Amino acid sequence: MSEGDAGRHGSHRRPRTRREHWEAYKNSPFLPATVLVLIIAAAAGLFAGSYTYAMADPTPHRIPAALVSRPAVERGAAFVAGMEKALDASLELRDYPDATAARRVLDEQKVFAVVRAGEGDGGGVALDVAGASGASVAELLGKAALDVGDATGTRVTVQDVKPLQRGDPRGLALFYISLAAVIMGFLGAIQLSIHARGLNPAERIAFTVAYALLGGFAIAAAVDWWLGAVNLPFVQSWLILAFTMFTSGMVFTMFNTLLGRWAMIPTWGVMVLLGNPSSGGAVSWPLLPSLLGHIGRWLPPGASVNAQHTAVYYQGHQFVFPYLVLAAWALVSCTVFWVWRHRHPGGRARTPEHAATAS
Repeated sequence: MSEGDAGRHGSHRRPRTRREHWEAYKNSPFLPATVLVLIIAAAAGLFAGSYTYAMADPTPHRIPAALVSRPAVERGAAFVAGMEKALDASLELRDYPDATAARRVLDEQKVFAVVRAGEGDGGGVALDVAGASGASVAELLGKAALDVGDATGTRVTVQDVKPLQRGDPRGLALFYISLAAVIMGFLGAIQLSIHARGLNPAERIAFTVAYALLGGFAIAAAVDWWLGAVNLPFVQSWLILAFTMFTSGMVFTMFNTLLGRWAMIPTWGVMVLLGNPSSGGAVSWPLLPSLLGHIGRWLPPGASVNAQHTAVYYQGHQFVFPYLVLAAWALVSCTVFWVWRHRHPGGRARTPEHAATAS
């Protein structure tokens, strides 16, 4: 058959069916690229939406406060009623016998303010707030107290008894360093899976520990030693950041084991879309939507912010709960990765002993 005949016969080749077109498209790089375009667009919208939903219009839902004594005078009673009305009944007052007991629960972060009614001869009110427990809550309470005092003719004194450090007047530095640890934690794991694909499971965990320790040190040193924004209890803050980076990295590694190349979707969802807005770092949990305020402390970003916050401002009142949350996520992630490590992309093929001996 001549070349001309072959060309003519080729020009009349049967057109591909829809099924064949789909199979060719499915096996091409265009399908995952198209899926990624859609995922990235959706993630961008969800990212903006989740942060806007949590932080754009903080509204009080439940703010625990200590009341030292019920006011016997009419103005004091009017002030308390005015505060509850101004905060839409979200002020949850708890009675305490004296100022010492009330201050203790404030230091233990069980309440966000102390109301001392009937202060002085004029029956005034003193409001003690704790900026370190949440600048947004302290600001909201202080403004509401002054407005209610003016409306009821009550003399009101507002004092921040646990102020934030001078270099961090809005209390955002601890949120930012925790955010850095979370994001760099799973980005480090992604880079290991791409550029160090040959690492075996134990080696991958070891290198995750290594970059977490070094990265946590770099974050703490930059914020404290270099910028001087926050005076950190350096070793404790460094180890919290390292623990956060390791946990975040292993969460991605777990999802990578279970879902392969789509592991970024649940990692981004848990750690960024849900975890960071609900962490209480940028907006304190009493001002978050109620669902986020409850679940945030059970996720790694919220646990990291809580642990860091207590380490910096409440040294005498440490909580074990945030560390248990980080440990639980890290342990589950490591266990899933180790048990199903044969499914994890990467690793080195082992040469059988008899083959090595024969060679």
